[in-house]
Amino acid sequence: MLKRGLTRAIFAGQLLPALNARLRLMPVNRLMEFIDLLRYFGALLLVLAMVGGAGLLARRFGVPGVARATAQKRLAIVETLMVGPRQRLFIVRRDNVEHLVLSGPEGATVLENNIKPLIKQETTS
Repeated sequence: MLKRGLTRAIFAGQLLPALNARLRLMPVNRLMEFIDLLRYFGALLLVLAMVGGAGLLARRFGVPGVARATAQKRLAIVETLMVGPRQRLFIVRRDNVEHLVLSGPEGATVLENNIKPLIKQETTS
């Protein structure tokens, strides 16, 4: 095997192009190819480890936008309803109090707040 994808068959009986005198056919050292391959994978693993470590540090020290999962969720979207092609109604629950929010391309508006949550009654048959 020769470097640059060239084989001896291509140049059998031909001279190297006169325009590029530096182009030489050199045999490839298999050991060097393997070492280069190990270096590439090692560098890839190092970069992935650094990105993962940065993510763990960001979670540990509370960087904004990287939040920890908590056992008790305080905020939830209870229900949504499409009012128009780009307008949507949300019922948002926070600390067992619900709020009705209209969202659209022009922004969000609270239509009603401090709504008591609907308590489902259990029916026995």
